[in-house]
Amino acid sequence: MATNLRAGKIHFKVNGTTFRAKGEFTYNLGADKLTMISGVDGVHGPKSETVIPFIEGTITDGDDLDVKAMAQTQDATVTLELANGKVISLRGACFAADMDISTSEGEIPVRFEGLSAEEIK
Repeated sequence: MATNLRAGKIHFKVNGTTFRAKGEFTYNLGADKLTMISGVDGVHGPKSETVIPFIEGTITDGDDLDVKAMAQTQDATVTLELANGKVISLRGACFAADMDISTSEGEIPVRFEGLSAEEIK
């Protein structure tokens, strides 16, 4: 069945384990960033900067979640399955967020940074 969905429900997984995704997630595939170099005599040309690929957002805590183990995650595969059918896959990832957990709604900010990322359609 064809769909015109562009956004909506997502599924967030670390090493195949699904977590309770909450709110907005963001990601970056890590493509090099080009910026221009300027001098007093004009524009000299571009330079390339490495961008670290990442997936970040907020999950909801639960009695089945080992928060400390998550914070120690290394060399993981992290996936974000989007409503439009795309899957963002982050490889060689480690947990890279502060563990500031909100008790009012059990919110845990998560950020995973990896060695590489790809968009699977």
